[in-house]
Amino acid sequence: MSPAARQSTRRTNQRFADTPLSAGGADGAIMISALLLVSMGVVMSFSTTATLALEQRIPPLFLRHVGALALGLAAGFVAYRMPTAAWRRLALPLWAITVFMLVMTWWFGVEVKGAQRWLALPGLMRFQPGELAKFATILAVAAVISRREGHQELSTRRALIAASLALPPMLLLIVQPDLGNTLLTAVLVASLLIVGGTRLARLVVPAAVMGLFVVIYIARNAYALRRITGFLDPWANKLGEGYQLVQSMVAFGRGGLFGVGIGNGQQKLSYLAEAHTDFILALVAEELGLLGVLIVLGGFAGLVVAGTRIARQSVQRFDLLVAFGMTALLTIPALINASVVMGLLPTKGLTLPFLSYGRTSLIMSCIALGVLLGVARGSDQTPTRVGVARWR
Repeated sequence: MSPAARQSTRRTNQRFADTPLSAGGADGAIMISALLLVSMGVVMSFSTTATLALEQRIPPLFLRHVGALALGLAAGFVAYRMPTAAWRRLALPLWAITVFMLVMTWWFGVEVKGAQRWLALPGLMRFQPGELAKFATILAVAAVISRREGHQELSTRRALIAASLALPPMLLLIVQPDLGNTLLTAVLVASLLIVGGTRLARLVVPAAVMGLFVVIYIARNAYALRRITGFLDPWANKLGEGYQLVQSMVAFGRGGLFGVGIGNGQQKLSYLAEAHTDFILALVAEELGLLGVLIVLGGFAGLVVAGTRIARQSVQRFDLLVAFGMTALLTIPALINASVVMGLLPTKGLTLPFLSYGRTSLIMSCIALGVLLGVARGSDQTPTRVGVARWR
């Protein structure tokens, strides 16, 4: 890069970093994006679950979704009010509790469709510790990385300590089995290591090992191999492995630009299996068309831009890492989910945050949103060089 280009990049980074946070700035943009996504989730949840309870005026699954949303908003508000220093103190204990819960899931968890991912909470609901594991691992890794002084490159020793925190949750997730959240946890931790100061070259070997592990896992598990074959040629397997993806494509085709109207979709009528969960974006495409899909993706894009700005404005390194981690936790699954629904990636079983039915996922998404807004609230609006030093 030429000296003039480098100088231009520095000026651009500086202008971006020096933009003050305000109610109408990054945190305001996050509130607008989240409100848009939550509202879309409530509408689509009713539309997709109504067909599952034709004899009832209000679908039970919709009531559960709304109840989880109410609980999530309350928990998110508590997370918003907590200072980031408290999250830093709680990071490792929360991580240890989460690992214990994953062990309990391994021993005593509830099995659904061949996967043992849930703990039954007496008198309450089924809870999926894997959703909490991603959140807790982000906090723990951020706490370890942020202990270093200055802006020097993250040492190999500290990077290994931080990365090692991801191994117990990942091992316990893969035995459930939950390959999607296992890989997502690895991606989230790698992202934090890069932002924290680790050279990309140091991640080449771990990435290669992870890739080899995925290949072996797929080769040894028939269900995972079927997902790959269904992804590579769904129309050749339209009644088998490729059925779900084919029906998703039909939903996109029927929706066109503006959709067939809310409630008028046909793919939810037993064509697209469990459309209210992982493939809810396909129903958005059918009932609201391309416009609806762009609104949803635009909401997540807003979270990316605003969350990144909050991270770059953070004065404390822990705040920077947590803000980036929470932004990634909310948006990377959305990117993967949208890619799966559109046939760009094999089926992963990841929900679309704020929209898909999944009470634990919805609650944890609200908490992550609260933590992100809490970082913005705790900022003293003093520009920091932490966020831009790595890119100079």
